[in-house]
Amino acid sequence: QVQLVESGGGLVQPGGSLRLSCAASGVIFSINAMGWYRQAPGKQRELVATITRGGSTNYADSVKGRFAISRDNANMYLQMNSLKPEDTAVYYCNAAGFVAGAPFVFWGQGTQVTVSS
Repeated sequence: QVQLVESGGGLVQPGGSLRLSCAASGVIFSINAMGWYRQAPGKQRELVATITRGGSTNYADSVKGRFAISRDNANMYLQMNSLKPEDTAVYYCNAAGFVAGAPFVFWGQGTQVTVSS
């Protein structure tokens, strides 16, 4: 089992910045990749950014150049700059890996990000 707890969401004006954190606990040694996803009202959950155990990153086109994902041991971060109203969503932390040969995916409970003036 892996437990994920997000923090750092809030209300910010357009053009502002926020830093999200995700704290992982449990069998963290089995995590191969972690990521951030978001879901806006009335829309499907979408990928924001992912990072592998080796540090390789991947970003959605809509956030490239504005967001930066990073990871250290059991923690993952998302630095969000130049925020836009369309970035408003619940942001979820995700962890994927294998335990005893079986794949797993775990999700956090989400943190709200609201970009508005």
